[in-house]
Amino acid sequence: MNSLSYLNQELEQFPSPEFALTDPNGLLAVGGDLQPARLLNAYYEGIFPWFNADDPILWWSPDPRAVFVPGTMKISRSLLKYLRKKTWRYSINQAFTEVVQGCAAPRSSQDGTWITPEIQNAYIKLHELGQAHSVEVWQDDELIGGLYGLAIGQVFCGESMFHTQTNASKAAMLFLHQHLLKQGFKLIDAQVMNPHLASLGATALKRKDFLNLLKRFRDLSVAPNTWVESEVSLEL
Repeated sequence: MNSLSYLNQELEQFPSPEFALTDPNGLLAVGGDLQPARLLNAYYEGIFPWFNADDPILWWSPDPRAVFVPGTMKISRSLLKYLRKKTWRYSINQAFTEVVQGCAAPRSSQDGTWITPEIQNAYIKLHELGQAHSVEVWQDDELIGGLYGLAIGQVFCGESMFHTQTNASKAAMLFLHQHLLKQGFKLIDAQVMNPHLASLGATALKRKDFLNLLKRFRDLSVAPNTWVESEVSLEL
């Protein structure tokens, strides 16, 4: 039976995602906090927080789930041609806080942002613990795009991306795909499907299928240098 659970400050255990509501799609629990242990437990179970500034903390596990397999991102010829003309630089974990702030910045197509100061501080803590990571796109010394998320074993759980120059967020996504493919990652969780993700090659998986893959890959180890702060080339 689908039902909504209420979490207190002490209880870190989540209900099974199979109990999530169908309307709104995937809403599983309310309350709790954004401490690192609870957040890591959530992602380990295929659950993530998403709520507006005036809402209580809301936890989700939607059905279906948008995912990528590293290396399957669709890149148009026009985008490749565009990126080859650019002299952009790419890096890993060199500006995590700035990437999160860029993702939280107001956008013309949205009213406000769900990446509140509370959310920002929570993921910055995870980054300091070596659990959350960013990739960055630079024009000279200016940060023009990037994305951030969590690594759970060989699964990367994407959270948000931003750009201040055309196609910089797509370049960040391509860079992420190439990096994760080299490091042996098996899955990229993109959470909720939308036309933009579909156009880039995302697949919609039934929640049970996503959770089965997550269980297969979440405890697998990765190379110790996977998330070392570094500058890496984009292969075009």
